Amino acid sequence: MATFMVKTYVIKPEKQADFPAFVKKFFAWKEKRPELFEEVKSYKVFAQMLGGNWGGYVEMWEFESLADVEKCSSRVMDKEFMTTIYPEFATFEVPGTDSINIWNSVT
Repeated sequence: MATFMVKTYVIKPEKQADFPAFVKKFFAWKEKRPELFEEVKSYKVFAQMLGGNWGGYVEMWEFESLADVEKCSSRVMDKEFMTTIYPEFATFEVPGTDSINIWNSVT
């Protein structure tokens, strides 16, 4: 059965237009480091269209198991990520709107 790490957050209204460029930058960074993401089976980013929180985003990371989530997360949170990618992401995010949940498939 698959395990999903689901991250949600809201992007500041004044940063909405710039956020897609950051997402592309993150995808490019991610593609250059496949060894950091070897357990990831799939990865999707969704933007809120109707209802809910305007400016909301959901990231869905698919893994085989919770152990794979832990392995990948510990590798990704390296010095480069924490000093370059995450601080830039933090300039987009509305403080206090982020959450990370772990889900498992039941079918």
